[in-house]
Amino acid sequence: MPSFLLFLWLSLLLAATIAPAQTAPLNATLDGYEYPFSVRYLPLKLEGQALRMAYMDEPSTARPNGRTVVLLHGKNFFGAYWHETIKTLSAVGFRVVVPDQIGFGKSDKADIHYSFHQRARNTRQLLDTLGVKKAVIVGHSMGGMLATRFALLYPEATEKLVLENPIGLEDYRVGVPFQTVDQAEATELKSTEASIRKYHATYYPNGYPAAHDQWLLPLAAQTHSPDFPKVARANALTFDIIHQQPVSYEFSRITVPTLLIIGQDDRTVVGKGLIKDPKILAQMGQYPALGRNAAAQIKGAKLVEIPNVGHIPHLEAPAQFYKSLLGFLG
Repeated sequence: MPSFLLFLWLSLLLAATIAPAQTAPLNATLDGYEYPFSVRYLPLKLEGQALRMAYMDEPSTARPNGRTVVLLHGKNFFGAYWHETIKTLSAVGFRVVVPDQIGFGKSDKADIHYSFHQRARNTRQLLDTLGVKKAVIVGHSMGGMLATRFALLYPEATEKLVLENPIGLEDYRVGVPFQTVDQAEATELKSTEASIRKYHATYYPNGYPAAHDQWLLPLAAQTHSPDFPKVARANALTFDIIHQQPVSYEFSRITVPTLLIIGQDDRTVVGKGLIKDPKILAQMGQYPALGRNAAAQIKGAKLVEIPNVGHIPHLEAPAQFYKSLLGFLG
């Protein structure tokens, strides 16, 4: 084969290898998209609606230690992005339960009144159904707000609490202008792969990794589905509870052993695009200070600060994240 043809063939092969996979439209419950582990469903009855809450329940792949870890996802994610965390925990003896909250992932997208109290109760019902009396509760981003609420409502069921770059370390009502659910929904309906990619890129201060596409493309694929209005509505309702149901004033009430893992370059502010005053914007989302403030309020809390890392340590700096997590779990 002539050298220039060989070069062209290799170039095309490389491009095909690194180009992001094209994803067909996905409906509201991600039917046709495979999670890394088998998915089961918990039936729920909320506000007169029969709903299904999806979850993964993975046993230990090593000698079981009799303990369970619950992993709670963020607003712009679904349970599958905990893939490597599940493998890491199960490999050292833990059972790992990973729910998709109602409104996310493979769970139903209900148009109901969402609240962190209700989501905590749903999670407790899941654990009761699975026969889990006590668990380590790990929450990332929005999952951190939910994990906090769970620990406050059910301290007897919370062995330990782990907050990974949680949102809600500050009261967004103070600096983020109010918008109605309908306004938030209108914004969500305009979502495209490009807009989702632009937002997700803010999670990575050191550059967006191509590997993250596996968690972004399913969300983008939903924007092409006739079901997308259901997804947009659920996202808008969730945006509303993040703003209207703060947990930042209740950290001092937490009574369980707590670990905060904070990527120091995170500057996430939910509703950042609504803030027009640059002075207010500069004051918000300062995770180094927010993490220290939260840790100071929680009696006996341990704080791990990871430098040069953004909003998702378990994806951006997994070795440091797992070392901190496993060290805390003992």
